[in-house]
Amino acid sequence: MGSRVFILLAIAVGAAVFALSRLVHNEYFFFAGYVVLQYVVLATAWNILGGYTGYVNFGTAAFFALGAYSSVALYKLVALPLPVLMVIGGAISGLVGLGTGYLTLRLRGVYFAIATLALAIVVQTLIVNWDFVGGSRGAYIMRPQQVPIVGNYIEYLFLIMLALAVLALATARAVERSRLGYGFSAIRDDEVAAEAFGVPTLRLKLLATTLSGAFMGMAGAPLPYYVTYLDPASGFSLAYAVNAVAMPLVGGTTSWLGPLIGALLLGTVQQVATVTISSAANLLIVGLLLVGFVIAAPDGIVGLIEKHWRARRA
Repeated sequence: MGSRVFILLAIAVGAAVFALSRLVHNEYFFFAGYVVLQYVVLATAWNILGGYTGYVNFGTAAFFALGAYSSVALYKLVALPLPVLMVIGGAISGLVGLGTGYLTLRLRGVYFAIATLALAIVVQTLIVNWDFVGGSRGAYIMRPQQVPIVGNYIEYLFLIMLALAVLALATARAVERSRLGYGFSAIRDDEVAAEAFGVPTLRLKLLATTLSGAFMGMAGAPLPYYVTYLDPASGFSLAYAVNAVAMPLVGGTTSWLGPLIGALLLGTVQQVATVTISSAANLLIVGLLLVGFVIAAPDGIVGLIEKHWRARRA
C-alpha cells in the first residue's frame, strides 16, 4: 500500500508541476527548479552509499562529470534523445562506480574517502587533456529551442529532471525497505559483525557504489544542454561534492526522506541567495547551515522529528 501511495503522489506532483509549467512564463523558475531537482538526485544517490552503508564518498563530481561529458562526446558523434543520453551516462558512471568500488571498498573510513577524492582528480585530469570533448577550453552545445508537446526546452529539462528525481527517490525508498537495505544498515552499524553473520558485504557495497554512481551520472548527463557551454571548472565544480554530502546530513542520512528535505532546503536557499546576494555566498551558506545542524541536530531534520515524536509518545 505504501509503495502505491508513493507512486500516486509522485504522479500527482508531476502533473501539478506540468500544469504549473503551462501557467508560469518566467523562465528562471525552471532554471532554478532544475538545479534544486538535480541536487535532490545527487543527494539521494550519495546517500545510498554514504548514508545507508556508511562509506563517505567525496568523488561525486567525478561521476556527475562523467555523465555530462558522455553527453558531449555523443553530441559530437550522433544525435540522440536526452533520455537516451541519460541512460548511457548513468551506465558509464555506474560501471566506473563498480570498478572504483572493487578497487577501493577494501579500504574503510577516511582511507576510502581519500580514494574517492583522488578519483575525482584523476577523472578531471583525463577530461582536461581530452581534446575531443573540448579539453581545458570547454565545449559548446546547441540545444533546441522547442520540444514537441512540452514546448520550451528549459521546461523540458525541468520535467526530465523531475522524473529522474522521482525515480531516484522511489529507488532509495525501495532499497531502504528491502533485504538489501537491511544489509546496507548492517554494514553501516558494524561491518565486521555483519561479515561474521554471513552478510555478503563486498557484494552489497559494490551494488551500492554502482547504483550511486549511476544516478549521479544520469543527473550530470543533461548538464551540457542546461548550461550550453561545459568546461572542466563547471563540470567538476566543488559545489556538487559539497552539496551532495551536506544535503543528506542536514536532512538525515538514515531515510530516503532526509536527502529530499535537505536538498529542497539548501537548494532553495542557495537559489534565493544567488538572486539576492551572490552565487559566491552559496558554499558559505551551506557550511554555516551544516555546522549548525551538526551541533543542534546531528541526526538531521528527520532524526530530530523522530526524536521529538518518540518523546511525545513516551
